[in-house]
Amino acid sequence: MTPASRLCLAVVVLLGVLLPAPPTAGAATPTDPPLPVIPLGAFAWPLTGLDGTGPPAAGGPGSVARRFLPPPNPYGRGHRGVDLADPPGTPVLAVGDGVVAQAGMLAGRGVVSVVHPGGLRTTYEPVTARVVAGAPVARGTVLGTLEAGHPGCPAAACLHWGLRWRTGPDVRREQYLDPLLLVGLGRTRLWPARP
Repeated sequence: MTPASRLCLAVVVLLGVLLPAPPTAGAATPTDPPLPVIPLGAFAWPLTGLDGTGPPAAGGPGSVARRFLPPPNPYGRGHRGVDLADPPGTPVLAVGDGVVAQAGMLAGRGVVSVVHPGGLRTTYEPVTARVVAGAPVARGTVLGTLEAGHPGCPAAACLHWGLRWRTGPDVRREQYLDPLLLVGLGRTRLWPARP
């Protein structure tokens, strides 16, 4: 037996020890919960000055300046949200009903996060908060005002709007999603289902 074939055999034996055996017929296997259902009209645009018909035209105030770019893995590089260009001082609104989870400075910038039903969490930065953690908010509640200086923003100020989804209290899976999904404009990226 050559050294290369011995190495291959060792890898096969090791994998046989480390990998679980396939389930037997009729055995229950754990399944991941389905992706969240986002009710049409439950969420709105996070910036003021819109008439409710959707996002502004490209290049206008409140328009998308940088799109969601999902990371290839949970810790990889990417852009975990969208950037919306608008002047500093613009009111930032809660996109849906929920409870404020974070309101204040985080890693040197103002951040507000809101937990919504179904395991959804929206995040807004950089924002000077007008709300406090634990406060219930309704869709359209002013969370704070937009600050200048978001890195990578092509305008004087950009709101970074993020969306995460968690499955249950044990947090078996957490995933960043395109926040534009909340208003019917996003692109979906699914992780593979567990065997």
